[in-house]
Amino acid sequence: MKFFSSCCFAAIIFSFTCVKQTDIARLQPCVNDSIPAVLLGDFKDDYGIQYTVTKTLFTQHPNVQYHIIKWNPKEQYFIAKNDDANPGEQGLYSRIDFMEFTDMEPFKWGFCLTSYNAISDSLAEAAMPADRKNPKTGCGGFPFSRMKRTN
Repeated sequence: MKFFSSCCFAAIIFSFTCVKQTDIARLQPCVNDSIPAVLLGDFKDDYGIQYTVTKTLFTQHPNVQYHIIKWNPKEQYFIAKNDDANPGEQGLYSRIDFMEFTDMEPFKWGFCLTSYNAISDSLAEAAMPADRKNPKTGCGGFPFSRMKRTN
């Protein structure tokens, strides 16, 4: 009976919390329905680099992928595991901060790769957040990469 109680308790906990891929690899990433729609789709940044963003994948074309394992729309960041086939920092973790823009047409939002080589998702998440009050220098002394929709 003790085993049954523990299993039921675990099932209840998992149903109310996000499970990290590092904890249970076979479970899907935590996806929050409050992800701002402006962030999802196909984009091009200030430098002409193309991106595709879904609820579970941030792709910098042609060959860099970040598998999103946690969204935090309130604090404007997401945590991702770097793809094992990326040209650098394979299998490590990144924190990608974002912010929406006003009066910067055609750019609607920007991102900052705040941390890109953390050895765990929790260390990536603990990285110092980007400075959104100063988007021209708030990304470690550099500007946020501004994104405009291409689709």
